Amino acid sequence: MLNIPAWQRLIIITLCLGGIYLAFPNLFYSTVEKHNDAVLLIERGQVSEIEVSEDLDGWPTWLPSYLVNLGLDLRGGAHLLAEVQLSEVYADRIDAWWPRIRDELRKNRNIVGSIRRQQSPPDQLHIRIENSEAIGQAVKIVEELASPIVNIANIASRDIQVSSQDDILIIELSEEEKSATDNRTMEQSLEIIRRRVDEVGTREPIIQRQGANRIIIQVPGIGSANELKALIGTTARLTFHHVVRTTSSRSSNNSGLEITYPSIENPDLYYTLERTAVVSGDELTDAQPDFDENGRPAVSFRFNPTGARKFGDYTAENIGLPFAIVLDEEVISAPVIRSHIPGGSGIITGSFTVEESTNLAVLLRAGALPAEMIFLEERTVGPDLGQDSIDAGKIACIIALMAVMVFMALSYGLFGIFANIALTINLFLIFGVLSALGATLTLPGIAGIVLTIGMAVDANVLVFERIREELKSSKGPSRAIELGYEKALSAIIDANLTTLIVAIILFTLGSGPVRGFSVTLGIGIITSVFTAIFVTRLLIIFWFSKSRPRKLEV
Repeated sequence: MLNIPAWQRLIIITLCLGGIYLAFPNLFYSTVEKHNDAVLLIERGQVSEIEVSEDLDGWPTWLPSYLVNLGLDLRGGAHLLAEVQLSEVYADRIDAWWPRIRDELRKNRNIVGSIRRQQSPPDQLHIRIENSEAIGQAVKIVEELASPIVNIANIASRDIQVSSQDDILIIELSEEEKSATDNRTMEQSLEIIRRRVDEVGTREPIIQRQGANRIIIQVPGIGSANELKALIGTTARLTFHHVVRTTSSRSSNNSGLEITYPSIENPDLYYTLERTAVVSGDELTDAQPDFDENGRPAVSFRFNPTGARKFGDYTAENIGLPFAIVLDEEVISAPVIRSHIPGGSGIITGSFTVEESTNLAVLLRAGALPAEMIFLEERTVGPDLGQDSIDAGKIACIIALMAVMVFMALSYGLFGIFANIALTINLFLIFGVLSALGATLTLPGIAGIVLTIGMAVDANVLVFERIREELKSSKGPSRAIELGYEKALSAIIDANLTTLIVAIILFTLGSGPVRGFSVTLGIGIITSVFTAIFVTRLLIIFWFSKSRPRKLEV
């Protein structure tokens, strides 16, 4: 008998209604977008509810407000391709080792004698020792300062390599450390760019790494590529301040010597700080997630020689007092100084999880761009071109949809109308999934949707043709429909599975426009198979149970 269990019917109907529910806000795109922008401004504290009440009340709160984000080619904006000069970071990293190595060698002055730093290539540190006969011992002393790098391929690797030539110690970063430094530098650059772009409230920017040392930056809605370059060039302000007191409100101080900043972890807590910073983020060379002596997550940091001197003097004079780490006028941490911290390195402890300590390390490193970026490609896309693309995409979708619907209705009659209803539901499901995922729709993505419209009825064609074959074999209407779906299932799965594999490969290996096409194509394949196999069958069952036709015409 032709039948679908009640629980399966409930799931099918729920999924269809859920897709329509999620896709519905896209029918009122500009209204919902204004509502979302108003909510975002209120959350950031930039405006009050009264100032944006009209936009806020334009869309009911009980309805979803998810939208399909429009890509750069649809909304207009700026595109940049930047190359990060990774080699510049090696010089800073190796230079930061000088205070530690100098202090350690001075402790062993009776062995190595006096020491003096020599001129060297940017990525090396050369140190001349007085007692050339002790050069081997000097190498071992410096090697003991090296830290292991956790590496699956080579667990025994170290972060620095130490060699000698006559009475000169030569210190440079190991290849494993250079690779790790490259990854940290790219991660830091991505984080800084993302923070800078998010600060101006742009919608759904695309900021992603490409290759070893390049970053693609696409920001819809921004005026020009020059504006975007100026925005990225802005350095995040990271400072370390002496804490005067904590308060529960932002108090004003007319002396000009103090300033109050909120806590990033507790919005109800404010720190009153000395306006003059003890150390600035420009003097921070590195920050990494670490563990304290009790095995609890923490963050280790390191300053350059100038910052190390300032920080060491300050910690010696302020043991037992807190100091605040301020990023973009927010206190991200306020640890207590437990002891004098010489050498420019220290550790921040607190009630961190491993994830929180990792994020804090990224924030600390995000104070300034770690290396110069050269812009290899820059392009400004005008909003008029984007609107033309949207209009052209709408026309293409409508023409494709109407052509397919007319063809199905003329070819298969009532069954073709059922397929058309399923096709309409399929479009709602595609936009519902895109909205729920927060995906970005690009012009190639529209091409994927148009292609999906044409492919969506393939499964129905296979089923309906199979039903025709079964009817010719003198099968009854109920049995013919049941066999039609059963025998066409393998061909439907085979055809769509191979296309889905291609979509996955395109998404994995492709980038930019290719990915936009593969996302809509992949989602469209899944939803079209669902509507063709389950939705049309459910519609036919509802019709068949009421009309009970003795003769079936497909």
